[in-house]
Amino acid sequence: MKRDLAVILSAFILATLIAEIAGATNFGTALTFGQMAFAGALVFVLVRRP
Repeated sequence: MKRDLAVILSAFILATLIAEIAGATNFGTALTFGQMAFAGALVFVLVRRP
């Protein structure tokens, strides 16, 4: 469970940082990309579970 949480949170943080570095208009826009990555990682973790 800790590994799943680490995957989800790291996806959120990395996507937010990448969007910010890539030149997002503001921090809210970067957080939106982080939220989309969070949702994708959550689906990945839930589907992968037995």
